[in-house]
Amino acid sequence: MTPAVALLLLGLVDAAFSGFRAYAGRDARIRKYRGNLRAAARGLAVGAVLLAAPVVVAVLVLLTAPDQARAYETLTAGARGYLLPLVVYATAVLLSLAAYLTLPFRAGTLAMVIGLGPLTLLRPVAVAAACLDAVFNGGGPPSLLVGATAGAAVLCVEPLVHHRWYREVQ
Repeated sequence: MTPAVALLLLGLVDAAFSGFRAYAGRDARIRKYRGNLRAAARGLAVGAVLLAAPVVVAVLVLLTAPDQARAYETLTAGARGYLLPLVVYATAVLLSLAAYLTLPFRAGTLAMVIGLGPLTLLRPVAVAAACLDAVFNGGGPPSLLVGATAGAAVLCVEPLVHHRWYREVQ
């Protein structure tokens, strides 16, 4: 699997979780499976649209480059660098989710509070680290441009879903 495909899949999974987070706490019912699925689907749809932006930027970088093979290598190196911090972050999230789902109720709740809560707040830091690593891994300014566009896209999913479907009417 190429780094670009892995990043796209990671971005789409993050978008689904962002849709869920936009909905979380809005419904006091105990069984809200359908609402959770609908929120995740909304996040996924918004994320799919927003993640088209970095794809367009990458294609434009490739098309306008004097040496397209070299530009492709540069973007690939940047994508590998971008992927590393996000894989570390995603692993921490998956471990917290696994603890939440497998531990007894109180321990699982504690795992969520001390794991997923702070990790949600660290998402922008993980994206910034990914952008820096894309540059330092050999991607240079083109990878920073694509990475910053992708980072902005994934960080905008939750606010957009919240604003469109879940904000309180005053």
